[in-house]
Amino acid sequence: MEELIFNLKTQIIDALNLEDMTPEQIDNDAPLFGDGLGLDSIDALELIVILDKHYGIKLASPAEGKEVFKSINCIADYVQKHRTK
Repeated sequence: MEELIFNLKTQIIDALNLEDMTPEQIDNDAPLFGDGLGLDSIDALELIVILDKHYGIKLASPAEGKEVFKSINCIADYVQKHRTK
């Protein structure tokens, strides 16, 4: 699970051009949107692309994405249960 979490952080940093951040700086339980990492709706689309491209996961609805994208740990848990790649 630690490797998956590190990979997710790295993929998010690359996809969202967060050049000033390292995986170690992203708290696994911090909110990704709002006061946490400060992501927005455009960033959410990039997260959807990451899940599809790297893990073969297609989210069924925006409501599902809202739950999945709460934190890095939430994403990792979801990926571990639903990945096809």
